[in-house]
Amino acid sequence: MSVDVKRQLAVALHYDRTGAPRVTAKGRGVIGAKIIEIARQHDIPIEENEVLAGALSNVELGDEIPADLYKAVAEVLIFVLRLSGRIR
Repeated sequence: MSVDVKRQLAVALHYDRTGAPRVTAKGRGVIGAKIIEIARQHDIPIEENEVLAGALSNVELGDEIPADLYKAVAEVLIFVLRLSGRIR
């Protein structure tokens, strides 16, 4: 797989089951690639979704995701929970 590091975009979310998920890290290029590298080192599941990442990149760090992204982010959370074995 080939990745154009200059355009690499990554957005990290944290959800502690209170309120909505929050954007905890975001970056493009080298920073985006580093976010992905750190996630892989810590066995954090990665969902590749360019459109969602683009929308989430407009959310300020520490802010909850906007309501119009709830459904898309919920689908990612379900994906992550299935990968971790927490749900079927």
